[in-house]
Amino acid sequence: MKNIRNFCIIAHIDHGKSTLADRFLETTGTVAKRDMKHGQMLDTMELEQERGITIKLQPVRMDWNGYILNLIDTPGHVDFTYEVSRSIAACEGAILVIDATQGIEAQTLANLYMAMEFDLKIIPVINKIDMPAADPERIKIEIENALAIPKEEVIEVSAKTGENVEELLEAIIKRVPSPDESGMRKQLKITDDNEAKALVFDSVYDTYRGVVAYVRMVSGTFKKGDSLRFLNAKTDIEVTDIGYFRPQYESQKELLSGEVGYVVTGLKSVGEARVGDTIYKSQVRVSSASEPKPLPGYKTVVPMVYAGIYCIDGDDFPQLRDSLEKLTLNDAALTYEPDQSPALGSGFQCGFLGLLHMDIVRERLEREYDLDLIVTAPSVSYIVKTNDGKEETISSPAALVDRSHVDSIAEPWVKMEIVCPKDSVGNIMKIVQQRRGTYLNLTYIDEERVLLLFEMPLATVILDFYDNLKNVSSGYASMNYDFLNYRVEDLIKLDIYVADEVIDGLSAMCHRSEAQTLGNRLCKKLKEIIPRHQFQVKIQAAIGGKIIARETLSALRKDVTAKLYGGDVTRKNKLLKKQKAGKKRRKQMGGVSLPQEAFQAILKKD
Repeated sequence: MKNIRNFCIIAHIDHGKSTLADRFLETTGTVAKRDMKHGQMLDTMELEQERGITIKLQPVRMDWNGYILNLIDTPGHVDFTYEVSRSIAACEGAILVIDATQGIEAQTLANLYMAMEFDLKIIPVINKIDMPAADPERIKIEIENALAIPKEEVIEVSAKTGENVEELLEAIIKRVPSPDESGMRKQLKITDDNEAKALVFDSVYDTYRGVVAYVRMVSGTFKKGDSLRFLNAKTDIEVTDIGYFRPQYESQKELLSGEVGYVVTGLKSVGEARVGDTIYKSQVRVSSASEPKPLPGYKTVVPMVYAGIYCIDGDDFPQLRDSLEKLTLNDAALTYEPDQSPALGSGFQCGFLGLLHMDIVRERLEREYDLDLIVTAPSVSYIVKTNDGKEETISSPAALVDRSHVDSIAEPWVKMEIVCPKDSVGNIMKIVQQRRGTYLNLTYIDEERVLLLFEMPLATVILDFYDNLKNVSSGYASMNYDFLNYRVEDLIKLDIYVADEVIDGLSAMCHRSEAQTLGNRLCKKLKEIIPRHQFQVKIQAAIGGKIIARETLSALRKDVTAKLYGGDVTRKNKLLKKQKAGKKRRKQMGGVSLPQEAFQAILKKD
């Protein structure tokens, strides 16, 4: 155990984590240079390769100068913070990567604080020193001032060229403690290896092998053929295969204390192996052992954004249900429950960590499971208190009871951290105030950049705030937010009617002061998006029974008088009257088709 080093790479998005992981694989000989593919080796999903971002954490085992290095590559986007927290919990050290051209960003701070909570040894690294705009000396001063880490501890590397990567590997061996010196064993005061315990920090579903659990061994040894038990799920399994990540599965006879590896469980039900569970083996038979104590798992992740997912073809509903069930194993932050919409049919109300997370889930469902979907406009959860004192949490505006029965509605607020150039402070203050935000504090990171703290309603953050933040700062600002609490506000439900039919998926909760503006914007946007029909279509926004905004989509019109070449005007009027009557009949019989873009109209403020 003394020659094992477990560490992760944390950073803001696009600071070079995955490229640095590639250099580790190449330098240590884990992957031959001829086998290094274009793009990031550990970003195995097609979506990760296309977008150039890390979505799922990915472990890999490397050998270097007689030491075993277990690396976990993590995402950098705020939506995938839960993936980062699971990686950190399985390690004793963390490499904090900072871009030499951009410096400290909001997510850099958030990930650092998370690693410090777990008492990880931090190794600060300045990446991209080969770039013409790199200024490592300035970034070192930033690190010393903002993070209180001596600049002498900072290592300068270029993940692209491999410069100083060997020096960084030696620093990991020297600075990161072994599993028996620090981390989980020390905190839990584990000294007995007779009872083998492992923490499940991730899981994937394999069509042929069933559930594969990614584990960090805390004590004892697991061997192929062992009878093990999931302590929280109370499920017994027999290990069909066990091994390491290099980065593909490499089968072994056993996993030792302190190591990171995988366990093929053979389970077919995704509900039987959850992230954060403890896998246990005693020297005596598992079934007769006294009830052991599970390891501390992860805090239950709370979705921040909700949206409905429905199939365009109603016959695909069972496939959508099975697909979501499989995705929840690989993505512990995804939640779902059945939902029924009069306009959209059967579907699911799903919970996500943010808009990017929602977009990734939608694309995975469409690509991996060949589904045609409609995703409704995103919303947040609200706590509704009725006149009789009962409280209910709703995740969709359509679930709100009659407003006359509601005493109060509370919405979630977040603490917002924004790192930006000092010249952008005024513009950022303005867009925050427009979204009912409250200023808290301003701290200078260096002479040119500041850290701003705000409190804001989450509903105003998830829509177009990030795009506006990038616009007013010329792309130099970054943000991170954490949930604070629920606060009672003057909130109302805005209903959207299309052809006199309320569309649940377009309903929105908003502050009373914003209702008129939002109603007008949605009606105008829907008028542009909804295709024209053979009859006139009314688009209305309403609060209760009061219409506050309206647009009319004119009908497609055929020139029925084109064949007339003269004669009395009554002939022309007769044809026009007949056409008008036909359009009226179509209006009574036909429905209005809504494209996917209609449900995303609420996201755009143009």
